[in-house]
Amino acid sequence: MHNLRFAVLALVFGFSTAALAQDMSAEQRAACKADYDKYCTGTMPGGGRIIACLNKQYGQLADGCKKVIDAQKK
Repeated sequence: MHNLRFAVLALVFGFSTAALAQDMSAEQRAACKADYDKYCTGTMPGGGRIIACLNKQYGQLADGCKKVIDAQKK
């Protein structure tokens, strides 16, 4: 039963994270493009993987990209 709860939570979280990434505007994606190219090239899109990768490098990101990452956390 515990495994089923975990699977359901993981599925719900995965969909909500993917929805956030898809809601990013072209302007928001452009703000993080250089940082993505520098730190996260090769990261498969989907499931919040790109946001998670950028978040790991938060201290190194451009100010515009930091604002995008912060907005995704809300």
